[in-house]
Amino acid sequence: MIRTRLIATAADAPEQIITNDDLAKVVDTSDEWISQRTGIKERRISSGENTSDLVVNVAKQLLEKASVTPESIDLIIVASVTPDYNTPSLACMIQKEIGAVHAVAFDISAACSGFMFALSIADKYIKTGSYENAIVIGGETLSKIVNWKDRATCVLFGDGAGGAYVEKSQESGITCEDIGSAGSQYDILTAGYTACTNVFNDQPEGMDEHWYVSMNGREVFKFATKNVIKSMQKVMELEGITQEEVKYFIPHQANARIVEVISKKLKIPYEKFYLNMERYGNTSSASIPIALNELNEKGLLERGDKIILSGFGGGMTWGTMLITW
Repeated sequence: MIRTRLIATAADAPEQIITNDDLAKVVDTSDEWISQRTGIKERRISSGENTSDLVVNVAKQLLEKASVTPESIDLIIVASVTPDYNTPSLACMIQKEIGAVHAVAFDISAACSGFMFALSIADKYIKTGSYENAIVIGGETLSKIVNWKDRATCVLFGDGAGGAYVEKSQESGITCEDIGSAGSQYDILTAGYTACTNVFNDQPEGMDEHWYVSMNGREVFKFATKNVIKSMQKVMELEGITQEEVKYFIPHQANARIVEVISKKLKIPYEKFYLNMERYGNTSSASIPIALNELNEKGLLERGDKIILSGFGGGMTWGTMLITW
């Protein structure tokens, strides 16, 4: 059976660290208020780096860690809601910077589920025999779409990128997935709206505000806990395994309170969820691959370990994968 195996992981984030106390200097909040509600203590915020800088650095690391040449790369997929441009894609920018002259390169948009969707696409290309390998990255500079006067949202987000080099395998790899969308709830989490204004019409007043992240926190919380729980249950049932057989669960790093609910409802020990949101905040499409890379670099993963990655995000979307390492 052809599977898609994760060969190498990598991550990058801006050097600038913004703590909760730093945020309290620019918006009405406090370390206690943020920590109690989210579990976040600090986040990385760009001091000038754009999304392309972060994802290119990740791609270069992946080449080195996987010991592969740029010319051998078949496919580059980047998930992002904060690219440098609408076009060209971040993936094409990576292609140029690393010299992957033979690769097919494109971006996708699935918000915080983006890495899961991108990895799923790469998996299908590889399983059908179209390509042998792929670089898959989630990268964001959310600081450029955050309203720094809105304490309900600005305290949550950070900048960063993470990814994986994957290739065709007859052994371990992605074994099962569940991805989905609920467009009927698209308006509970939005960002980056661009009004259709031109020389022949007037832009409606107040539309600039819709550029920034807008979130109905209560509804997003309900969506996340409901759909991630169902999705994780489905993947384990499809593969015929129990949570005891899974070494680590890597959730989207959005809010520690969401993970607590999932842990309690599924009766999974909280310690089995790998979390780093305390130091990075919510980095959207980058959050799962950053956490996965950290887990990998710490030497906590061994060949044959079963891990579950599970994300949710704007759209609304969700995605869960079972991987045998």
